[in-house]
Amino acid sequence: MAEKVTNVTRLREFLLMGLPDDQVLQTLYVTFFFLIYLAALMGNLLIVTLTSTDQHLQSPMYFFLKNLALIDICYISVIVPKSIINSLTKSHSISFVGCASQIFLFIFFAGAEYALLIVMSYDRYVAICQPLYYEAIMNRGTRWQMVTAAWSSGCVYGSIHVAGTFSVRFCGPYVVHHFYCDVPSLLTLACPGEHTLEYAFMIASCTLASVCFLFLIAFYIYIFSAVLRIPAARGRFKSFSTCIPHLAVVTLFLFSGIVTYLGTGYKSASSLNLFMSVLYTMVPPSLNPLIYSLRNKAVKAALGKILLLKCYQKHKYPAVPKPPDRHTK
Repeated sequence: MAEKVTNVTRLREFLLMGLPDDQVLQTLYVTFFFLIYLAALMGNLLIVTLTSTDQHLQSPMYFFLKNLALIDICYISVIVPKSIINSLTKSHSISFVGCASQIFLFIFFAGAEYALLIVMSYDRYVAICQPLYYEAIMNRGTRWQMVTAAWSSGCVYGSIHVAGTFSVRFCGPYVVHHFYCDVPSLLTLACPGEHTLEYAFMIASCTLASVCFLFLIAFYIYIFSAVLRIPAARGRFKSFSTCIPHLAVVTLFLFSGIVTYLGTGYKSASSLNLFMSVLYTMVPPSLNPLIYSLRNKAVKAALGKILLLKCYQKHKYPAVPKPPDRHTK
């Protein structure tokens, strides 16, 4: 009992050592992280603004896209700003509470995003395979229930994993070979025999995610079979060009996450771990606005209207020059 109390008392912070020690490489990584974060933030904020203000973007699909954009903003903001600040300030530390919060929020938003992607695939299935019943099935109440379920599942998912991870005792040194706190890296710091419960949670979570992915594949099989029955080649191409990128993003998100959480080699920093983490944490929030929204004609039309309105206001109400000061000679 005394050993446990001593262990908890000493553990006040972790050291995040996932980025290279070389100053040039670290600067390149920080610049890359900042540009990716800025692109994701601007793209997703644009989607939230357009789907909230334009009356033509109020269908169920755009309601789900707005929630996806909100999740993506939170998802990438949990990881990237802290990593950039640590690199700029030459500090590698993160507090015990900060690490636990980062794990909870990251898994929360990752789980909510994956659940929402499944919901969006079902929405596309109903829209393409049962178009006559689309408005009745995807009514306002159903949409809110689906979105609430997606956010709630992420919260439960994050709570389970943060509880399983921090129920163990950690044996020093408290060095995390990652640029953020994640479950596999922390479990390598656990005392022998302490991490069985969280490993069981991880395996169960990956199994559940894979089962949900099979449902998603089933939805897309029905969608593709319906699309192939479209007589016009242009219509088939349009549907495939929309569905295939969606499926690619979900596949990338799921399998990079599974590799990240079930992979090995977290006792030391490696380029492979860093690459897979970037794929899992930064690429989906950056690509989602482009794939799901900015290629959409209705979204581009709404953006064009805003730009034209601003241009019109600028020419109609030009800036009035400041009158000269009478007291100046």
